[in-house]
Formats: sequence, C-alpha cells, structure tokens
Amino acid sequence: MWAVAGGEAILVDGTVAATTLLVPSESVLLLAVDLPLPNRAKRLAALPFAIEDRIADPIDAVHLALGDAAGDKRYLVAVVRHGVMAEWLAFAEAAGIAGAAFVPDALMLPVPVEGWSVDVTAGRALVRAADGTGFALPLTMLVAAWEAAGRPKVAASGDPLPEAMAGDGAAFPLASLADRVAAAPIDLRQGAYARRRTAWPSTTRKVAMILGLAALAHGVIAVADTLMLQRIAERRYDALQQLVATTAPAVPTGGDDFMVRVADLLPRPTGTNRFVPLLSRVGGALSPIGPVLVVRSMNFEGNALTIDCESPETGMADRVRAALSAAGVAAQVVVAPGGTLRIVARGA
Repeated sequence: MWAVAGGEAILVDGTVAATTLLVPSESVLLLAVDLPLPNRAKRLAALPFAIEDRIADPIDAVHLALGDAAGDKRYLVAVVRHGVMAEWLAFAEAAGIAGAAFVPDALMLPVPVEGWSVDVTAGRALVRAADGTGFALPLTMLVAAWEAAGRPKVAASGDPLPEAMAGDGAAFPLASLADRVAAAPIDLRQGAYARRRTAWPSTTRKVAMILGLAALAHGVIAVADTLMLQRIAERRYDALQQLVATTAPAVPTGGDDFMVRVADLLPRPTGTNRFVPLLSRVGGALSPIGPVLVVRSMNFEGNALTIDCESPETGMADRVRAALSAAGVAAQVVVAPGGTLRIVARGA
C-alpha cells in the first residue's frame, strides 16, 4: 500500500498483497450517478452526458472512471483532471509501482447506513457519505461543511472531532487495510490510464518488438484499423438508436441533434446533489492554506456555496483567489469591513 504525499509515492503498509496507490481525495470528484442502462459499455458511453453539467471542467479535460453500483441503477463515478492523473502516474513510475491501482483515500472509510463516516488525521478530514461518495477537506472547514449539509449523523475515527460535532460522533471500527483495499469500489486506472500487464521476458519482448516494427511497415494495417473503428462507431450508434427506440419511442432517432436528445433523457441531478461536489472542489483548492483559515459559517443555496472565514495572516484574500483560480473553481472572494473573507463559489 502506497500513498501520494509530499510530491511522491511513499510506502505506508507492506502487508497488503495488491499494489495500490492511495491518491488524495481533494483532487478527485466522486459522484453517485444514475445510469439506467443494461451493461457497462452503454453506461460508459452515456457517462459524459450524465455528468457534464455537474463539473466545471470541459469533458475532454477530465478522466472519467466508472465504479461499482451505489444503489439501484446508480453507480459511483470519479472525475479527475488529466494533468493530475499524469502526475500520479509519474509518482508511481518513480516508485517502481507503475502497475498499481489508484484509489481515492476517502474510499478507505466504511459506507455509513446514514450520515457520514469521518476520519480526522493531522488537521485533515476524510468523509464518506451514505451514498458511497466521499471527499476530503481541511479540518477547519469540517464543522461548517457538516452544518451546511444539515448536520448528518457522524461515525468517527482517528483524532477527536471538533467540539461542535463531538457529541454526535460515535466511533466506528475499521476493517483491516487489506480488506478495505479489496473492497474499494473504484480504480482510477481505466481507459487510457488502464494498468499495463506484467512485462514479458526480455527475449519475448525483443521478438515482439521486431514483429511490431515489421508490421508497422505495412501501411495497410493503419487503413484497416481506421475502417474498423468507423464500423465500431457505427454499430454503437445503431445500438444506441435501438435502445432509445425501445425505451423512449416518442423520441426521434434521426437528425444531427440525436445525441443532444439522448443527453436530455438522462436523469438530471437535483439541487441538493451539488453541495458535496462543490464543497469537495473548494476544499481541495484551499487545502494547502487551510490551516491558517478559520471558517465561521457556510451556506449553500441554488448553485452557490458561500463561506465566511477569517485568517490572522495578511494578504489572505489574494492567496485564496489564486488557489481557487488554479483549481478551476469559479468564485468571488470579498473582504468584509471587519476583515472577514467571504468566498462565493458556483457550479460543481
């Protein structure tokens, strides 16, 4: 078991058989997404349309990973920027674990029957919600986030909870690390980032390289591949048209805007589902400066998350603006007359 810390991958437990890299949940948006489709291939095809209005980044700027079921026709989905995935891959290769699974560390907590599971360690809080999603944020933001979420019931482990939550924090036992790793509901190493198979023996590898070079000399292979991809795309498009014709016969299956109509068929998230994704993004952005921010209140209305906080350090407003901008969070930072900072972040 390895973890990302201090700009590298470090070994945290040598007893876990499966090589796994725990990645910081501040950089991963975990969503529970309704995907009422019969198989994984169809769910993957529909996934970009199902989450595009729940993320701030363009779809082509992020990596989407599909996890286990999180309810009836609902699935856990992870959203990570490509640049972040590339950074973690570099850490893994430098540590000699290029084939490791990537798992957000919040998913090491148990899923509560209701409310939140919370683990507090060294000024950082990991949270797992009853819908299977999770997030991480600085401890200074935990109470405000808990209050903004309607004061859900809390099961706790690790360091003591803040005083406001202490009376609500029944302890929960943790399974062994090996069992928790085995039960992880998602591995970010999918699609373009799928784990490579174990390396072949050197002789076999050399023979394969020679054969590969010889094959590349024949341009006809490239042409055949292109034609095959076109046929696959056409078959998938036809299959999608058949699915729509079966499940929603009133929806036209022709025309250039067919994919737009498909997107309209997918369930849209309710307003309450936007709080945790937006909080996760803001918390991740402010994590480096979290210890010097004291959050006084937090409110979520419509698609706007309002956080009132203060800091003993000067120039904090500029630091907060820079941190949110670097994380791609659309937000306004205003200094109130009393020196309090008000952050208003929008979107998920």
